[in-house]
Amino acid sequence: MLKGKCAVITGASRGIGKAIARKLSELGAYIVINYRKDEEEALKLLNEIKSFGGTGIIIKADISKYDEAEILINKAKEAFGSVDILINNAGITRDNLMLRMKEEDFDRVIDINLKGTFNCIKHAIPLMIKQKYGKIINISSVVGIAGNAGQANYAASKAGIIGLTKSLAKELGGRGINVNAVAPGFIQTDMTEVLSDKIKEQLKSSIPLRRLGNAEDVAELVAFLSDKSSDYITGQVINVDGGMVM
Repeated sequence: MLKGKCAVITGASRGIGKAIARKLSELGAYIVINYRKDEEEALKLLNEIKSFGGTGIIIKADISKYDEAEILINKAKEAFGSVDILINNAGITRDNLMLRMKEEDFDRVIDINLKGTFNCIKHAIPLMIKQKYGKIINISSVVGIAGNAGQANYAASKAGIIGLTKSLAKELGGRGINVNAVAPGFIQTDMTEVLSDKIKEQLKSSIPLRRLGNAEDVAELVAFLSDKSSDYITGQVINVDGGMVM
């Protein structure tokens, strides 16, 4: 499905990004694994991809920094000749009630989650416009739609990604570039592992499908949005949340 396409995945060394990298590699894409700190996990993923015949590279870059995001995109093009698919997945949380939230915690979440998404898109779209093709998939969150107490910074960053997605879909649709967002609900990753069993059970009871999602649930949708099967879909925000937010 994606043979010969170059897919750049930010924050790909763990969690949802890791599952997306595996899935797109299985479908034939060349994988660019971006990471900020965990080189060991990035290398493990690369070796796993190579073990089943996939092709990829790892690139260290803090995408909240404009110049480092540019280096990431340029290195991807140098390695594989194009950047066809951009998955803006990198994200962090710094949760607290607004009364207790530090300015630096608000700024850091916005810088990585929202500004980092802008930075990567800014450098990728000239390449996509030139080749008259591109798939941009931004990982938002249902929290960006519904809000969540104690996550004002995270919710603001993810809501910003939704606005960015819709605006760019209108700007870039005529250039052959699709821009969509995926909004996961509660997915079993490192971020949710810190929750107690009691809280997890409470969460499950609020989800119509009665389970937390897994990273592969998100990866399946991202794979569809990366493929030509979704060529007439743009500007959409699709929830992967078991029906939690309707």
